[in-house]
Amino acid sequence: MRFSRRGFMITGLAGAMALAAPVWAGGTLSVVATTGMIADTARRIGGDLVEVKALMGPGVDPHAYRQTRTDIVAMTRADLVLWHGLYLEAQMEEFFHKLAKRSSVVAVTDTLPREMLRGHDDYADKFDPHVWMDPGLWITVAERIRDALSEKAPEQAAIFAENTATLVNELKTLRAYAVDTLATVPQEARVLLTAHDAFGYFGQAYGFEVMGIQGISTESEAGLNRIGELVDMLVARKISAVFVESSVSDRSIRALVEGAASKGHKVLIGGELFSDAMGPDGTYEGTYIGMIDHNVTVIANALGGSAPERGMHGKLSAGF
Repeated sequence: MRFSRRGFMITGLAGAMALAAPVWAGGTLSVVATTGMIADTARRIGGDLVEVKALMGPGVDPHAYRQTRTDIVAMTRADLVLWHGLYLEAQMEEFFHKLAKRSSVVAVTDTLPREMLRGHDDYADKFDPHVWMDPGLWITVAERIRDALSEKAPEQAAIFAENTATLVNELKTLRAYAVDTLATVPQEARVLLTAHDAFGYFGQAYGFEVMGIQGISTESEAGLNRIGELVDMLVARKISAVFVESSVSDRSIRALVEGAASKGHKVLIGGELFSDAMGPDGTYEGTYIGMIDHNVTVIANALGGSAPERGMHGKLSAGF
């Protein structure tokens, strides 16, 4: 009898769950989060009252990620599991639905108003999951995380609410910085071309035309025809910069640069953006605010705008 790796992991859930049915009994709340963006937000809200483990670190693509045995054990033992939803963790959805029958599992996007979400031609029944690209939308996610923590530890709800209020003010400041900074990019230069279509909410919030070689999932294919069309667009519209992503291969972007060069048009790689994962652990870019600050600053400077070299508060790492 043959078993797929995914099938093994799903089947193994029942056995792992038998190890311990987590019942929180005070003290530090154990939280497992799928992405770094969720984990960082939970840490900001929970403070010293929570211990958060992120499953996906820097450079990890959540569209293709599959849970490991270690992940299964961590999630079944946690007091609370936070996942993104909106089909971001496409390979793990079945697992989370099974886990939710026995443990506290929350999709942090489940309270976002559907009218605020971007549909997509490739996925008629689903939405673009990359809502963290707009700090305004991420405020609603932060409030959902606050409520999930408060439900598990109601006696700490006032602390979670205070920490959330502080974070929300920082997110509003971040969005204001993005609005002001990106407004300095000339109108004709507001074209953001990256490896996959992760920046739709960014474009919607700040008035940029966004293009990805691949669709909203990195699992989609980038055909030669698509690359050819984009090369022609770069040449015709005299676009001067494109961007690579930290969690996606740069091969297709470099093919665009070479294709444009073969037609006599120079296109630069404007920088590396954080799309589906944050920067290195322990750095400013390894926080949600630092991730967005980096993206805004790099995009503005590469496309002819004006942004402080070290970002909103001078915290960006040199060389990023």
